[in-house]
Amino acid sequence: MKKSVLLFLLSALILFCFMPVQSHAATTQTKIILDGQELNLPNEVEVVNVRNNIMIPIRVVAENLEFNVIWDQKTKDVNIQQGSKTITLTVGKQEASVDNSTVSLNIAPQIIKNTVVVPIRFVSEEMGLRVGWNNQEKIVTLASTPTTSPPSSPTNSSQNDATTNLVHEINYANNQLVVSLDREVTPVITTLKNPDRIVVDFPSTDFGNMIQPVPAGSMGKLSTGDAPNLTEVRYSLFKNDLAQVQIVIELNNVSSVNYNQQYIDGKFILDLNVNNPTSATPISGSGKKIVVIDPGHGGSDPGTTSITNKHEKNFNLALALKVQAILLQEPEIEVVMTRETDVYPTRSERVKLANDLNADVFVSIHGNSVRSSPQTTGTETFYYQRASSEELANIVHKHLVQAMGLKDRGVKNGNLQVVRETKMPAVLLELGFLSNKLDEEVMMSESVQTKAAQAIVDGIKEYLRL
Repeated sequence: MKKSVLLFLLSALILFCFMPVQSHAATTQTKIILDGQELNLPNEVEVVNVRNNIMIPIRVVAENLEFNVIWDQKTKDVNIQQGSKTITLTVGKQEASVDNSTVSLNIAPQIIKNTVVVPIRFVSEEMGLRVGWNNQEKIVTLASTPTTSPPSSPTNSSQNDATTNLVHEINYANNQLVVSLDREVTPVITTLKNPDRIVVDFPSTDFGNMIQPVPAGSMGKLSTGDAPNLTEVRYSLFKNDLAQVQIVIELNNVSSVNYNQQYIDGKFILDLNVNNPTSATPISGSGKKIVVIDPGHGGSDPGTTSITNKHEKNFNLALALKVQAILLQEPEIEVVMTRETDVYPTRSERVKLANDLNADVFVSIHGNSVRSSPQTTGTETFYYQRASSEELANIVHKHLVQAMGLKDRGVKNGNLQVVRETKMPAVLLELGFLSNKLDEEVMMSESVQTKAAQAIVDGIKEYLRL
């Protein structure tokens, strides 16, 4: 999991900064969707349109990506750090520094309503995000990219030279959206509420000759048969700064949607698993302790990638299933998993599940990574503020370090959503660094995973006095 210790001084210091820059900024009711999750914008924070440049509040995006952000009031600089990468923006200056190289901006960063805003194109190109803009619905979509690029499919020279990929066919049947393209394009997938819908954006794409022509900004619709959980599936072409094909799957009376995505024979397949409305019911009456185990990432979110190109999400799930198997043998514990397959529940959904169940313990399992520092090694455990969480963290960490046999990096207070917003004792375990050769070998060892799973269970039981 990408991680930095969050030094988020910007939001506190910027309140004492300069008066807002006077500009012809048109405010909108724009939403920001980051990795499929809508960001909760503070009341004073807005997305603005300045001279046809969409400007986003950098502090909100940086905070949710867990970057280190430092505001220098004297120089008016915003310094953003992620691993070895450093970006410096200066209010009023139409250029930025990226790892000591100068990069031009379409428009200078500004302070609007006590918040630094920057042009969205800069976020896309320099912060390693894929970006989409839906002018019709006023939605900014941002998606973090994997640390390694997926292998590209062989293409002819004309395709390699083209800047726009073609969508040749779109179908929906048997809870699957199937999109045929001339080559693989990584989509940005967003789930939205009111109405419930899934938005799939294919950046730098246009319609091929096989699809009925749809003017830019207009919509076409697909036949979905008698699918009970769907209102409609529609598709559009947007040609603003970023040409993109967008497909919207509008849902009918569902509570949640899990999905898998993959490419097979040049076709993008989004496989949906639609759940009808239910409310999580606390397990009561048995007297058992409820333990929620959370394998981090999953589905469309691979997490970090190891030094030998293994996905973190698979390690997290493999270990979590071992923990589950041991906990199922405990007569005084009821174990609940946030996922048992390769799907992606959002962080908010994981938190909601644990809170709705009124769980006694929440444990999130992850692998760490610092690509710029392959020598970094060790096991560390995070909690957030609560004394009960700190106690749980210390106990589980003690057992886990012994089982892993790696450097003890300690127990740390971390501002991470799944431990911050859960209402029970909660910890996030970073078992080792997948960017370190030795750590990866240890973490991928079946025998070590078995020891680590037992250590996690032993720590949980010790905390619960079982």
